Amino acid sequence: MRLDLSAETWAYTTPFRITDYVFTGADVLVATLEDGGLRGRGEAGGVYYRGETAAGMAAQIEAVRAEVEAGAGRERLLALLPAGGARNALDAALWDLEAKRAAAPVWSLAGVPSPRPLRTTFTVGAAAPCEMARSAREYESARAIKLKLTADRPADCVRAVRDARPDVWLGVDANQAFSRAALEEALPTFVAARVALIEQPVRVGDDAALDGLGSPIPIAADESVLGLADLAGLVGRYDAVNIKLDKCGGLTEGLAMAREARRLGLGVMVGCMSGTSLAMAPAFVLGQLCDIVDLDAPVFLAGDRDPSATYEGGEIWCPERLWGARA
Repeated sequence: MRLDLSAETWAYTTPFRITDYVFTGADVLVATLEDGGLRGRGEAGGVYYRGETAAGMAAQIEAVRAEVEAGAGRERLLALLPAGGARNALDAALWDLEAKRAAAPVWSLAGVPSPRPLRTTFTVGAAAPCEMARSAREYESARAIKLKLTADRPADCVRAVRDARPDVWLGVDANQAFSRAALEEALPTFVAARVALIEQPVRVGDDAALDGLGSPIPIAADESVLGLADLAGLVGRYDAVNIKLDKCGGLTEGLAMAREARRLGLGVMVGCMSGTSLAMAPAFVLGQLCDIVDLDAPVFLAGDRDPSATYEGGEIWCPERLWGARA
């Protein structure tokens, strides 16, 4: 088996702002595995707040290249590499290659129901309330919108967007921007605006601030959970978990997380970091098991892969020929 690694940059149409960070493009690593004329691909953008870069992920993979090219499978990969983008890129490539070897699509091998189009959230970056409202209106076909909030006027932002789009499912993502007091102050406005989900309101390590909150709106953990081992610690503080393949290290662990989260009574969400449609495709498979889907990263790109995911009627669809198809 031969492994090839390629770093790529995909430009954004406009900069995208969240708490403490502005994205101008997607820097990704593509891993390609070739064996006997068959080829599997996987893409990872890495976890920006853990300092992951395409070069750093490539270096991690180079350290285990010999074992990968000798035939290490997905289960062995769990021990070879830690959770993160490097493992995700390889895991996706192995799933894709396995599908071609077995002449069966990935969803079938993963024990997932036959895929259906999924309603996805479309994300509005943090900005002034009027600008966020304008962005929300531009998503004409969206049936679900997620707002990136900072500590600056979150209630005003939510009110403005709800006035602009009274028809959509609405979630908010603070990316750790709130204190307990700020969250309590904003909650009445969120309730009045029919916010359906609050994602990662507090800083990682400050999760105890949610103890006894009694929020009428479900709260989802994102930055506070990376992999399977973190799930048990969410119970009693969070209501749901946002599984991202770049965080947990691939679809293999992502599937295990979704099933364990269900067992623990947690809601399940699939999200994404920056990336092209190639990165969305494995998450789309996981999304078939999830309550909430947030896989809109390619809509921010000036260009995408061919074939690509399609976004129609507020839903995402990933064709098998993009990734995970039988040979």
